Amino acid sequence: MSANSLPSPPTVIEALAWVHVRDGRLLCVRPEGRDLLYIPGGKREPGESDEEAVARETLEEVSVVLRPGTFRPVAEIDQEAHAQAPGTRVRLVCYAAEHDGEIVPDNEIQEAVWVSHAERDLCAPAVRELVELLHQRGELP
Repeated sequence: MSANSLPSPPTVIEALAWVHVRDGRLLCVRPEGRDLLYIPGGKREPGESDEEAVARETLEEVSVVLRPGTFRPVAEIDQEAHAQAPGTRVRLVCYAAEHDGEIVPDNEIQEAVWVSHAERDLCAPAVRELVELLHQRGELP
C-alpha cells in the first residue's frame, strides 16, 4: 500500500458555543438554510480566546452580552458534523456564562428555540450529544 492510498484524516471543525439552560430547556438556534438546531456559537477568529470567541458569536447570533468572569466550561463534544462533507467532524467546546440583554435572533439566525431533552432529535448531532450529557448530569430534565 503506497502512502498515496492511505485515507486522509477527517476534517475537524473547531467551534465554541454558549450553553444556556432556562426552565429545563436548552437555548438553540436555527441558522438560515438549516434543517436542524444548533447552539449559539461558531469558529474562533485569529487571536481570540475561547471566551472572546463565544462572547462575539453569541452577541452576533442572539444579541446578548456574556459577562466576563462568569464563564465556566460545560463540555467538549466530538461528533459528526451536520451538513458538511462526509467524514467531517466538529469539536464543540461549550461554555456557560451569565448574560445581559434579551435573547433575540440576529444576523443569519432564523429563530431561537428552547429545546427539552425529549426534543433533542430536532438538533444537529453534536447538540443532541450535549443535550444527552446535560440530561445525564441532571441539568436538563
